[in-house]
Amino acid sequence: MILNNTLLPWQQQAVEKMIKLKVGALFMESGTGKTIITLEIARRRVEAGRIDAIVWLCPCSAKDNIRREIIKQCPEELCGLVTICGIETLSSSIKANSYLLNLTETKSCFLVIDESLLTKNPQAYRTRNITRIAARCPYRMILNGTPISKNEADLFAQFYLLDWRILGYRSYWSFAVNHLEEDEYGKIRRVLNTEYLAEKISPYSFEKRKEDCLDLPDKKHSVEYFRLTKQQWAEYGKVADRLLHEIIEWQPETVYRLFSALQAVISGKKVVFNPSGTHFKTEEMFPVNPLENPRMEAAARVLEGLGEEKAIVFCHYESEVIQLGGLYPEQAVRFDGRTSQKDRAYALREFAGKKKYLIANKNCGGYSLNLQFCHNIVNMSHDWNLGTRLQAENRIHRLGQKTKVRIIDICADGTLDERILECLMRKENILDGIRQAIQNNSGSREAMKKCIYGSRYHHEIFDCSELEDKDG
Repeated sequence: MILNNTLLPWQQQAVEKMIKLKVGALFMESGTGKTIITLEIARRRVEAGRIDAIVWLCPCSAKDNIRREIIKQCPEELCGLVTICGIETLSSSIKANSYLLNLTETKSCFLVIDESLLTKNPQAYRTRNITRIAARCPYRMILNGTPISKNEADLFAQFYLLDWRILGYRSYWSFAVNHLEEDEYGKIRRVLNTEYLAEKISPYSFEKRKEDCLDLPDKKHSVEYFRLTKQQWAEYGKVADRLLHEIIEWQPETVYRLFSALQAVISGKKVVFNPSGTHFKTEEMFPVNPLENPRMEAAARVLEGLGEEKAIVFCHYESEVIQLGGLYPEQAVRFDGRTSQKDRAYALREFAGKKKYLIANKNCGGYSLNLQFCHNIVNMSHDWNLGTRLQAENRIHRLGQKTKVRIIDICADGTLDERILECLMRKENILDGIRQAIQNNSGSREAMKKCIYGSRYHHEIFDCSELEDKDG
């Protein structure tokens, strides 16, 4: 039993490291081969009689693409051992959770968590449910293009799913005590002793960037600025004043409400609060002519400037998808949560053919798509998530791309938009630091056998030798 494609040198290197471990992390950018590496590891373990089932968890939007990739790469007998489930499904589906708990109880399973940053919140229902499933699986692996999307605190839940002894903390509280410095409102101000975290995860991680192994064209980032109208500035100030005065404590939900309302305004919406002021809805500020909205006008200006070149436009709001599609009814196809699976396949064929624009959101269009025939991305509006942003860029900046990739951000001058883009840049710098630290800590076998847990209050040593697969 062999795979249908031959592994490239760095992929073989990853297999040789990970096959010796029962748990591990592949932090490899899209296009470098996380899937084929994982399938080769699974194939070897099946042949060795160590596993008889593979549970593959991934974003719901990526399930069909993962299924197609597995069928493409694997012989039929290996395909029959794979169960694919959406990570989001495990947030609430009793049926899905019960099925996987029973499967992992009755079979020796290899658990694969693809896009593991979706489990970074240790308090989320999906993370708790996956933790229960993971505890029954003797072999576990997490896959992601980046180890973090916000800060180093993202590492805790992901590596806890592999084994708590890797970082040495039995709970998020003990992790936070040793590594997180918070302000008076509970917001993380900075992460401490990050070198320790990098040293601990290094023996169990394999990290590879596209530029390290693929000959890809450069990515060029640029920003297209626009100014809010007087009407928008008045609404922006009114919303900011109201919400800032109502905030008593800077709790995450109140800050989120403030930022969400401001983002709505700079995207061309009015904010209407309910009588209690605890919730709000939005109404279009420019309902008759979308081009009166300066953000929409800026996006149209960018698209017109691309001439006959294709572009993917990532939108944050469904209304943006609808309005932009209405401006280019003969040239654009829609690809978001309202698009059925059947229509998505049709939309991708249309975009690969005569259509110029794929208008999408990152949750649907940011994962598992191969769109190398396009080399332009326009970010119509923004969120704070670095991981989904990088994933979206990787739809076109991957193996097979022959042309320089252009990433164009539409940004409202002097507003929260600028803060979001600055924040994303800082996160990317943190990510580069973690990557370098992982590479600098090679992770010897001695380091894997003894994980030292350095606490402010006590000092323990945990034997992690059983995480090795000695006959792997």
